[in-house]
Amino acid sequence: MPLPSGLVAYLHQPQFSFMVKFQLELLFHIIGIGSASGLIYKGDSVFVISDSSNALFEYNIKTQALEKTSLDGNPTTDNIPKKTKADYEAMANYGDDFYIFGSGSTPNRNKMVQVNTQTQTMKTVDLSYLYSLMQSFGNITPQDFNIEGVVFTGEQWYFLQRGNGQSAQNGIFTVNGKNLENDFTILYNQYKLPKIKSVRSSFTDAVLVDGQLYFLACAEDSASTYEDGQVLGSLIGSVDLETMKIGKTLQVSNQHKFEGLTLYQNSAHQLEFLLCEDNDTQVLESNIYKLSVRK
Repeated sequence: MPLPSGLVAYLHQPQFSFMVKFQLELLFHIIGIGSASGLIYKGDSVFVISDSSNALFEYNIKTQALEKTSLDGNPTTDNIPKKTKADYEAMANYGDDFYIFGSGSTPNRNKMVQVNTQTQTMKTVDLSYLYSLMQSFGNITPQDFNIEGVVFTGEQWYFLQRGNGQSAQNGIFTVNGKNLENDFTILYNQYKLPKIKSVRSSFTDAVLVDGQLYFLACAEDSASTYEDGQVLGSLIGSVDLETMKIGKTLQVSNQHKFEGLTLYQNSAHQLEFLLCEDNDTQVLESNIYKLSVRK
């Protein structure tokens, strides 16, 4: 029987577990999205961005429908060439607003797009000034600068710098202010993340849960923010927002490049997250995993 576009092709198929501390299972297989780089679970939908597309994707879990919203006013396009793509790597949500961020790894990747899902309005903001100050404040070269995760509390922004460049500098920028264009303050904390197979892992996304910033990090054997490398695995960890110190970390894969993290369920003894994987190919298919972790 042929599968309709966007159908949930796999449900609840366990991948592996480790000492019963966590369970990782393939939850959705979505046709029509490639190179997934961020996701947010809200209502009955999973919202997904791709670093090679100019679209915000909405996958309705109940109806299995996949919709696209253009982020630049042009027709939605997949597999945009690396030199020209906006490289949307991070997405935050607050209320009815979604905030989609370019990575800042090249000059044409400095935009933020704000989308209101109720009014269907859109606003584009140039973050060149913010990103340049982040580089200066964090002593990060333009070649090593790479924003891959953003969390917004309604008052504060947390930007995760992925240390997959030559300097392997992971960090979190805390930004306060009236706007992200020209009225803000910046604090910066630098981190040394665990190694996987002798390669330092680097931030890829984060989500706020009960005062903790839960983050994903991936080890990729490449000293470039631009070129991909061999994927060696991914881990999850947390940062206490009062102390800005990292707590325990847990490796959850030795083969996946997880780049998106969102909360799915929060119970007394367990957290369930949804994760998306960047397959670094032009195939328009994306796997969404469920990660269950004991508190």
